[in-house]
Amino acid sequence: MSLSFSFLPKDEQFFDLFGQMADEIQKAAGLLEQLLAHEPPDLAFVDHIKDAEHRCDALTHDTIQRLHRTFVTPFDREDLYALATSLDDVMDAIDHAAALVRMYMLQRVRPGARELAHTVSAASDRLHAALDALAHKKPVHPHAVEINRLENEADRLYQEVVQTLFATETDPITILKWKDMYDVLEVITDRCEDAANVIEGVVVKHG
Repeated sequence: MSLSFSFLPKDEQFFDLFGQMADEIQKAAGLLEQLLAHEPPDLAFVDHIKDAEHRCDALTHDTIQRLHRTFVTPFDREDLYALATSLDDVMDAIDHAAALVRMYMLQRVRPGARELAHTVSAASDRLHAALDALAHKKPVHPHAVEINRLENEADRLYQEVVQTLFATETDPITILKWKDMYDVLEVITDRCEDAANVIEGVVVKHG
């Protein structure tokens, strides 16, 4: 007599891996905020963010390898894969923003950059809270709503700072550098919202 799949133990270590990824994202977002708090920016923070990105990559790899090995998962495999890759996308965007500071040799932090970085950090905090809520079967929706609000706030800030950039800056190279920087800072909040949408989708499907 064969056992029903429902009696086989589900591998719950995915929640631990996602929690560790959220830790690294939260840490990297805080480091990005600190990076832009200094003038000129302290490039040591760029290296620390890269270290966090490497750790997150390793966790993403571990998650995908575990998906291949695990017979019974807590959620559908495609949902677990989508969540792992969406979290990795958040980290990659944070790392990209930090890398631009070094690559463009930014010496002065323009208006609005610190505010956008603070919004990024707040969104990463809420993403961490959403994953914790998912792991402990608590309501996720309030965190997703706040991440959406923060993404809208980042959109508003982005429009203001880009308008100011073109209105006040005359050097085309500076405009190019900072338009790129503002773009990536805003994209991080988009990626946080994408990850929150995946989490909400999981809850709707399996709730």
